Amino acid sequence: MDSLEITLNALREAVRLAPDNVALATHFVQQLIAALRYDEAEQQTRTLLARFPQLAELKELMAFIYYCQNKNSHALAIIETLTSVGQPTATALVLHAKLHYRSGQVADAVARYKQAIEVDEAAWDENFANTLGIARWDEPDEEQEALEAFDGRMRNFVEAQADDEVLTPMEKPNINFADVGGMQKVKSDIEVKIIFPIKHAEMYAAYGKKSGGGILMYGPPGCGKTYLARATAGEVDATFLAIGIDDVLDMWVGNSERNLHGIFEQARQNRPCIVFFDEVDALGASRSDMRQSGVRHLVNQFLAELDGVDKNNEGLLILGATNAPWHIDPAFRRPGRFDQIVFVPPPDQPARIEILQILLKNKPTDDIQFKQIADKTNEFSGADLQAVVERAIESKLQNAIRSGKPTPLTTKDLLEAVKQTKPTTKEWFATAKNHALYANQGGTYDDILQYLKLK
Repeated sequence: MDSLEITLNALREAVRLAPDNVALATHFVQQLIAALRYDEAEQQTRTLLARFPQLAELKELMAFIYYCQNKNSHALAIIETLTSVGQPTATALVLHAKLHYRSGQVADAVARYKQAIEVDEAAWDENFANTLGIARWDEPDEEQEALEAFDGRMRNFVEAQADDEVLTPMEKPNINFADVGGMQKVKSDIEVKIIFPIKHAEMYAAYGKKSGGGILMYGPPGCGKTYLARATAGEVDATFLAIGIDDVLDMWVGNSERNLHGIFEQARQNRPCIVFFDEVDALGASRSDMRQSGVRHLVNQFLAELDGVDKNNEGLLILGATNAPWHIDPAFRRPGRFDQIVFVPPPDQPARIEILQILLKNKPTDDIQFKQIADKTNEFSGADLQAVVERAIESKLQNAIRSGKPTPLTTKDLLEAVKQTKPTTKEWFATAKNHALYANQGGTYDDILQYLKLK
């Protein structure tokens, strides 16, 4: 075991023994970030926020972790709140500037960055300042000149690259529904909408029914939406395109629409193809909430690609995943687009048993009582269950190194890990409940109410 792992294990144990020591826990998270272990850093920070929800420094830390993971919409949701009230810290303002820059809002990035330096000159980031093309100016004209120079350089670069075709990497997933624990209702919905039309194309054609269309999957994070999308492609041996925000968004007006069109054209040339849009709410946000016409144009382009009169999407299957369906433009839910909305809840008890069996496959175990563990993990997401298994394995490895003798995982080991893990789905349901109760036009979120036993 290297020195980094020893340090992290020691800090992990110290945090477990002193869960109310915010300074210690924050130091542990910073060490995880330095080690590029963003998933665990996010989980640790979520745990801290659950205990100390009012601490702004923890919210800022979570925003930074999201930034490191390229979860820009998540980071913005937090950082915009922190910088819009009270006296924001210089580090929060710098992070806000960097998020503005990522989204192509250079002027806003410069303004936020300058505000940060006014709060604390020590926040000066030489590399970021050079990226923006600015220096430590004293006169407003110097700021404007720097911004115009940067704008000119970037436009020249974009124009030089405009003719280069950048293709999104394609894959043929080697997993199928047998590798997905539980989710029987979701699998059934996808079979009817996507799989049957491909496997029984002749029968569907006899009824004048074409293969294609879209399904929007929503639910708390960590419940397997991305994994399910890949398994869907593997189930029908289809080409798979996984699209993130950075694959589409561009800082210049018109380029984002061009990127999106290129993705759809690439998919049409490789049918049957499943295109999976993660965090689709960032690309299809409600136009009524937008202040920038450029983003509205992108939404319009997305809608046109889905069912435009000049688009042939037969054999093209669109899967979207979101944690915030209430932010998506209602036009996306019309027939021919994401006309089927599927709730992906935390796994129920049989599904948790199945997931645990998959996670523990090919690992040394001793008569695991899966039902007993499943009974103790209500509200746990698939990602939470994976964290339980990983935590049990880490504990087992530490004991094996001390004793020099490896031993198999037992039910007791896993139950101990369960005690140390909190379900991450509760935070999502706290938000979703309000939308389901007070903004449920057409019964879109009835599944949430049924899950919460409120209907």
